Amino acid sequence: MEYTDLNVWIESRKLVKMIYDLTNSFLKEEVYGLTNQMRRSGISVPSNIAEGCGRRTSVDTVQFLHVSRGSLYELETRLFLAMDQEYIGLSNFESVLSQIKTCKKLLNGFINYYLNK
Repeated sequence: MEYTDLNVWIESRKLVKMIYDLTNSFLKEEVYGLTNQMRRSGISVPSNIAEGCGRRTSVDTVQFLHVSRGSLYELETRLFLAMDQEYIGLSNFESVLSQIKTCKKLLNGFINYYLNK
Protein backbone atom coordinates (compact mmCIF):
# COMPACT_ATOMS: atom_id res chain seq x y z
CA MET A 1 0.00 0.00 0.00
CA GLU A 2 1.28 3.44 -0.92
CA TYR A 3 1.27 6.23 1.64
CA THR A 4 -1.05 8.15 -0.71
CA ASP A 5 -3.71 5.50 -0.03
CA LEU A 6 -3.59 5.99 3.76
CA ASN A 7 -6.60 7.66 5.36
CA VAL A 8 -4.32 9.52 7.76
CA TRP A 9 -2.44 11.10 4.85
CA ILE A 10 -5.63 11.89 2.93
CA GLU A 11 -7.28 13.50 5.95
CA SER A 12 -4.17 15.51 6.76
CA ARG A 13 -4.20 16.91 3.21
CA LYS A 14 -7.80 18.00 3.79
CA LEU A 15 -6.59 19.73 6.94
CA VAL A 16 -3.93 21.63 4.98
CA LYS A 17 -6.59 22.83 2.53
CA MET A 18 -8.73 24.01 5.44
CA ILE A 19 -5.79 25.89 6.95
CA TYR A 20 -4.98 27.64 3.68
CA ASP A 21 -8.61 28.63 3.21
CA LEU A 22 -8.84 29.84 6.79
CA THR A 23 -5.64 31.87 6.79
CA ASN A 24 -6.48 33.62 3.50
CA SER A 25 -8.70 35.93 5.54
CA PHE A 26 -6.06 36.80 8.15
CA LEU A 27 -4.65 40.31 8.31
CA LYS A 28 -1.88 40.93 5.79
CA GLU A 29 0.46 41.84 8.66
CA GLU A 30 0.18 38.21 9.79
CA VAL A 31 1.60 36.80 6.53
CA TYR A 32 5.00 36.24 8.17
CA GLY A 33 3.51 35.49 11.57
CA LEU A 34 0.56 33.31 12.44
CA THR A 35 -0.46 32.67 8.83
CA ASN A 36 2.96 31.30 7.91
CA GLN A 37 3.28 29.32 11.14
CA MET A 38 -0.12 27.68 10.76
CA ARG A 39 0.54 26.76 7.16
CA ARG A 40 3.99 25.35 7.94
CA SER A 41 2.77 23.21 10.82
CA GLY A 42 -0.16 22.03 8.70
CA ILE A 43 2.08 21.10 5.77
CA SER A 44 4.39 19.26 8.15
CA VAL A 45 1.69 16.71 8.99
CA PRO A 46 1.24 14.92 5.63
CA SER A 47 4.88 15.60 4.69
CA ASN A 48 6.23 13.74 7.70
CA ILE A 49 3.76 10.90 7.21
CA ALA A 50 5.06 10.53 3.66
CA GLU A 51 8.70 10.74 4.73
CA GLY A 52 8.15 8.24 7.51
CA CYS A 53 6.57 5.77 5.10
CA GLY A 54 9.64 6.06 2.93
CA ARG A 55 11.98 4.94 5.70
CA ARG A 56 13.46 1.47 5.93
CA THR A 57 12.70 0.59 9.54
CA SER A 58 9.64 0.85 11.76
CA VAL A 59 11.70 2.81 14.29
CA ASP A 60 12.51 5.45 11.65
CA THR A 61 8.91 5.53 10.47
CA VAL A 62 7.57 6.04 13.99
CA GLN A 63 10.02 8.89 14.56
CA PHE A 64 8.58 10.80 11.60
CA LEU A 65 5.02 9.96 12.64
CA HIS A 66 5.78 11.48 16.05
CA VAL A 67 7.03 14.64 14.35
CA SER A 68 3.79 14.71 12.40
CA ARG A 69 1.80 14.37 15.62
CA GLY A 70 3.80 17.18 17.21
CA SER A 71 2.91 19.39 14.26
CA LEU A 72 -0.77 18.67 14.86
CA TYR A 73 -0.42 19.90 18.43
CA GLU A 74 1.42 23.02 17.23
CA LEU A 75 -1.33 23.67 14.71
CA GLU A 76 -4.01 23.17 17.33
CA THR A 77 -2.36 25.73 19.60
CA ARG A 78 -2.04 28.21 16.76
CA LEU A 79 -5.70 27.70 15.95
CA PHE A 80 -6.58 28.69 19.51
CA LEU A 81 -4.30 31.74 19.18
CA ALA A 82 -6.04 32.76 15.95
CA MET A 83 -9.36 32.58 17.74
CA ASP A 84 -7.97 34.56 20.68
CA GLN A 85 -6.97 37.29 18.20
CA GLU A 86 -10.47 37.12 16.69
CA TYR A 87 -9.07 36.22 13.26
CA ILE A 88 -11.58 33.37 13.04
CA GLY A 89 -15.07 32.75 14.28
CA LEU A 90 -16.33 29.91 16.42
CA SER A 91 -17.77 27.97 13.48
CA ASN A 92 -14.48 27.91 11.55
CA PHE A 93 -12.58 27.17 14.74
CA GLU A 94 -14.76 24.16 15.55
CA SER A 95 -14.60 22.85 11.99
CA VAL A 96 -10.80 22.93 11.82
CA LEU A 97 -10.46 21.63 15.38
CA SER A 98 -12.66 18.67 14.46
CA GLN A 99 -10.40 17.87 11.49
CA ILE A 100 -7.31 18.14 13.71
CA LYS A 101 -8.89 15.67 16.14
CA THR A 102 -9.68 13.29 13.28
CA CYS A 103 -6.06 13.46 12.15
CA LYS A 104 -4.81 12.88 15.70
CA LYS A 105 -6.93 9.74 16.08
CA LEU A 106 -5.84 8.34 12.72
CA LEU A 107 -2.20 9.19 13.36
CA ASN A 108 -2.23 7.65 16.84
CA GLY A 109 -3.70 4.48 15.35
CA PHE A 110 -1.00 4.43 12.66
CA ILE A 111 1.73 4.93 15.26
CA ASN A 112 0.32 2.08 17.34
CA TYR A 113 0.25 -0.13 14.25
CA TYR A 114 3.97 0.44 13.71
CA LEU A 115 4.82 0.04 17.40
CA ASN A 116 3.09 -3.34 17.47
CA LYS A 117 4.66 -4.55 14.21
